Amino acid sequence: MAMPISVIIPTLNEERTIIATLAHTAGLGFDELIVVDGGSADETPALVESYRVSAQPSGLRPVRLVTAPCGRARQMNEGAKVSLGEVLLFLHADTQLPNDAKRMIDITLADQRIVGGWFDVRFDHPSIWGTIISRMMNWRSRLSGLSTGDQALFVRRPIFEQMGGFADMPLMEDIEFSRRLNRKGATTALTATVTTSFRRWELQGPLRTILLMWALRFLYWVGVDPHRLAQFYTAVREKARG
Repeated sequence: MAMPISVIIPTLNEERTIIATLAHTAGLGFDELIVVDGGSADETPALVESYRVSAQPSGLRPVRLVTAPCGRARQMNEGAKVSLGEVLLFLHADTQLPNDAKRMIDITLADQRIVGGWFDVRFDHPSIWGTIISRMMNWRSRLSGLSTGDQALFVRRPIFEQMGGFADMPLMEDIEFSRRLNRKGATTALTATVTTSFRRWELQGPLRTILLMWALRFLYWVGVDPHRLAQFYTAVREKARG
């Protein structure tokens, strides 16, 4: 028997993408969609509320808007706290799930040994760089058994609660969580792909972004405090925008 699935979407200034993500996800049969806003300065909350009101008469799955202190880990934990599902699916606001995502999760979790999993990833604008990066991400994820947030991580609620949710970290919360998740039981990387935005990679250039991501992960693995890494990451991004 399929378990209820709650989709939790953390947002911060996502007015360009959130409606498309909600409209797509609402039609996939999940039991509820929860948007957790971290204090957006743009129209994200207003757009979500407008969509929520308009979706109710149409019979689409219920959409809820809640707020939480800024920080993806905090926002996802808050969404999990107010959710009702027995399975929690964490989805970025610029990422769209495959059309059969719910069925694939149901089939995967029918095996009681599996505690959670994630999807392969591809980018919304096909390019040579996008193909290379997505293949590297998928290969790395399968080899290491670790998921990034772009890959739409899903987990059984009892396991999530046993783990205490995501660690309150400004970066690497997804890597840290999936690392602990592997200790709870078997995990799986589904071959179906989510489609995510290439905008982060375009901001500083694909090669520079790859090197930055590698550097951040290496520093994290050797023990550098994630708060220091977040400061470094923010400084690099601001320099690129300047």
